[in-house]
Amino acid sequence: MSLRRLYWSALARQWRGGVVLLLCSLLEGLPAFFSGRLVELSVDRGFAVGDPAAGLGWLALFGLSAVLGAFGARMVWHQLGKVVEPLRDALVTAVVRGVLHDDSPPRNQPDSSGVARITQHVEVVRDATAGLLVQARGMLVTTASALAGLVTVAGTLVVPVALPVVLALIVFTCLLPSLARRQRALTLADEHTAATAGASLSGMRDVVACGAQPVAALATYDAVDAQAQAAIRVARSSALRALVISLGGFAPLLLALSLAPGLVASGELTAGAALGALVYLATTMQPALRGLAATASTVVLRLLVALRRLAETAELPDVADGTATPRGIDVRVHGLTFRWGASAEPVVRGLDLGLRPGEHLAVVGPSGIGKSTLAGLLTGMLAPQEGRVLLGGVPVRDVAAAVRHELVALIPQEAYVFAGTVRDNVSLFAPSASDDDLSSAADAVGAGALLRRLGGLDAEIGHGGEGVSAGEAQLLALARVYASAAQLVILDEATSHLDPVTEARAERAFAARGGVLVVIAHRLSSALRADRVLVVDGRETAVGSHAELVARSARYAQLMQAWATPVPDHAATGARPPAGAGGEPADISTGSPVGGGAAAGGAPSGNGRTTLSPSVDDGGSATTGGAPAGGGSTVTMGLPAEHDSRCNRIDA
Repeated sequence: MSLRRLYWSALARQWRGGVVLLLCSLLEGLPAFFSGRLVELSVDRGFAVGDPAAGLGWLALFGLSAVLGAFGARMVWHQLGKVVEPLRDALVTAVVRGVLHDDSPPRNQPDSSGVARITQHVEVVRDATAGLLVQARGMLVTTASALAGLVTVAGTLVVPVALPVVLALIVFTCLLPSLARRQRALTLADEHTAATAGASLSGMRDVVACGAQPVAALATYDAVDAQAQAAIRVARSSALRALVISLGGFAPLLLALSLAPGLVASGELTAGAALGALVYLATTMQPALRGLAATASTVVLRLLVALRRLAETAELPDVADGTATPRGIDVRVHGLTFRWGASAEPVVRGLDLGLRPGEHLAVVGPSGIGKSTLAGLLTGMLAPQEGRVLLGGVPVRDVAAAVRHELVALIPQEAYVFAGTVRDNVSLFAPSASDDDLSSAADAVGAGALLRRLGGLDAEIGHGGEGVSAGEAQLLALARVYASAAQLVILDEATSHLDPVTEARAERAFAARGGVLVVIAHRLSSALRADRVLVVDGRETAVGSHAELVARSARYAQLMQAWATPVPDHAATGARPPAGAGGEPADISTGSPVGGGAAAGGAPSGNGRTTLSPSVDDGGSATTGGAPAGGGSTVTMGLPAEHDSRCNRIDA
């Protein structure tokens, strides 16, 4: 549904409140309709004939009509919230949906532009709609009532009075497009200022560390200056239009004052009728016209510009939902190719892969090589240029969205924790799960101690995961998916903030859970725990067990070598190591230092530092990830306890 249709449908659903507003408007328009007529009667049938009591009586009726009009205006404000607030909720929902479906969202930082759309543009639409319902509606009713009253009191003045009003409205309408363009420019400048300032403030620590304060300040100054210039241009256009409308409002009054004496002298008008006509023009029509012009040049334009801007970012293309039903949970990839752009090099090229239920695959490769892109292709979030991804024998993007969301789960590196209780977070994908099931899921992935520290499932989590660290947020995300019914689980560096022991426990829990597990590895120890390993390396890919890939994949061997090799003490100083010093790179296939020395798990010869196996079980004992296929020996690699942090990452 387009945003304009959403806007009007949201208003239409509040038709009962609209009917009440209409009735209140009729009551509010009573003074405008009767004012001039009652003044005429008070003069012609009271004061002019020597009966001041009658004149005061007609004026008392005028006062009563004013009281009734004020009561009607008060009722309008009571009904306004019932019409406007549901509209605001619908618009906020549309904006959030658009942000969540953004093809290129900001990573690792707040979406300042999206926040501006919610806090500024949606509020503009809400306030403008409320203003139209209160001001423009009342002004239209008042103007129509005044014109109707003028016809009954002084019909001969209608034509000369209406002519300047019509001319002013025509000129005003012709000038509106330029004001709309300038208002839109101001809206975009507001967004740019919010995005620029938000980026600088969120990255203030890095800005200060790099000495980039002048650059950040200059960018903010430029954005604020552009916003100020846009605001000045809007103000100038608004002033010109206000001048046109003011002339259109004063000219009828001047014409009436110049024509009324002659009409009274000729007997076409009574003195009371002339005075009543002036009352209609001076106290009712002129303020109404000025207010209507002000509303049209500000409220209406802001409303249209804000709706257009929201539509550009919140409207989603109509995507037909799939109808296919997968037969099982096995995954088959045939000739898969994907590139970010028509002329870009493919990040995934001609990939063939098969995964059966119960299988555990680790994906390794250098940073930026396309591992996360592969995760998007497997889940159906991205469409390949060539090849197919089959889930249960059918293309994954052809599976109905509701079914795909139930069967497939992707946990990204940036774990999301929502404000609410721990139960709300863990049961997000399993709303009917019992507390015992949720607690069991948390215990399985190693989050049991976290739940106890937070105070159980009823504990509250603040906005933005307040009180929860990055690693604890990842544990909650893991427990959330573990408790769900997902059968294809992809962990995209979802344990990057966890220690190796907790990471191993979580991966083993998902592997034992059943279904298909794909781990985009943060540490290469994940490869040792997997049944098979997929090495992603641009033009070439390789799939096999750890032992097979060590023997035939140069890239995999290099990654393992860099991960397992201790950083020598002379790396920081530039000094050459003394003869006989340890720190030689470990032999990947045997785990022994090249040229002899201690076996894996012991201290390399000469350096005295202990080494650990890259895979650690839950109890802390050194393990190896299993025996390689085709042999009975265990594959180990020495890893120094005091290794550099980069030795813990794939992209060493």
